Amino acid sequence: MSAHLARSGPPHAYRRKASTWWWLTRWPYFAFVLREMTSVFVAWSVVWVLLLLRAAGLGEIQYRQFFAWSASPLILISNGVTVVMLVYHTLTWFNLVPRVMVFRFGRRPIPGPVMAGSHYLAWAAVTVGLAWLLVSR
Repeated sequence: MSAHLARSGPPHAYRRKASTWWWLTRWPYFAFVLREMTSVFVAWSVVWVLLLLRAAGLGEIQYRQFFAWSASPLILISNGVTVVMLVYHTLTWFNLVPRVMVFRFGRRPIPGPVMAGSHYLAWAAVTVGLAWLLVSR
């Protein structure tokens, strides 16, 4: 008996080979991949904050050196792009919240716009609070 006939299970369906650039063919695909790529920028922001904390813990000289390094054009551009990507990440996540989290008020689910809106309001409140802390120094 040949190996082909001995195989058990259902036959494999024909699957057309997808292009590497499939995500560039339609806006929703591009937006999805861009949102997934924002995780790289989230990781960079975490690394930057950890480096900041390390420099602060090592003393004033290392702290000043860290900010001198952070003022370099490459890091400034990287952090600028990171801010834009983090805002995109946040906006897309807040818009997904009503689809992935269902909260009920009594027996009725809370409407999606209310769920997303509450996240936007919390984000605005935290932003205003942080801005007030930075300005009131």
